[in-house]
Amino acid sequence: MLGKIERYLLTKIQEKGSIFIPLIDPEEVTANSASLIAEEGEKAGSSAIMVGGSTLVSSEDLDEIVKSIKESVDIPVILFPNNITGISRYADAIWFMSLLNSADPYFIIGAQVLAAPLIRKFRIEPIPLGYLILGEGGAAAVIGKAYPIPYNKSGLVVAHALAARFLGMRFIYLEGGSGVSKPIPSATIKMVKSTVNLPLLVGGGIRTGIQAKEIVHAGADILVASTALEKSDPRSLKIKIREIVEGIKEGVAHRNMISSDNQGEKD
Repeated sequence: MLGKIERYLLTKIQEKGSIFIPLIDPEEVTANSASLIAEEGEKAGSSAIMVGGSTLVSSEDLDEIVKSIKESVDIPVILFPNNITGISRYADAIWFMSLLNSADPYFIIGAQVLAAPLIRKFRIEPIPLGYLILGEGGAAAVIGKAYPIPYNKSGLVVAHALAARFLGMRFIYLEGGSGVSKPIPSATIKMVKSTVNLPLLVGGGIRTGIQAKEIVHAGADILVASTALEKSDPRSLKIKIREIVEGIKEGVAHRNMISSDNQGEKD
């Protein structure tokens, strides 16, 4: 049975074609700056806020940031945990995810077993997600003891994504790593999306509207960005978020145009 937040995300994807979710790493921001990112994100059309990341932070600090964000925006706050310390009772939902290409069973199933009773106790909505780290991997690969899949091995990415689908996961996240030099290639995104019929999140190395457009055109349903926002001053932040959101809209429009042309040729 789908929960309220999962249904909301699917509805937004259907309405908009693709959506933007800023990712806020609690170790990189203060409560005030986190609220600012969330507020500007909501104003620009973001559909939710993700909180978490590859770094470590105390539960108390996480709670403070989540509460601050919740007081500032009306859109859902979804946890993106790197461990059981990434759980806050104040969030609306949590990506209940398995790092499928980790070398450590703890990040595949161990942390999930420890976290499940706490998630149930706090009444946080779990959304099952298959998490894959690609390319450079960044700090996420180090923390999660992952073997990042090279960008030129799309077949391996598809195989992992299919395994996630067959295991019953309802979302796939292709992660290039926070702050990496370049985003996941469009060809890889297209291959995964065309093979695995699940909502697809893509993040890592996304800094410009042009990159956002290309990633969405390739098939991303949810685009995630963090470093480009955390490193911006308040004025630049507003501009950067709007640039990415506009890129997403252009990517959807281009994707729809290609789809219409292909349908016309069939008719």
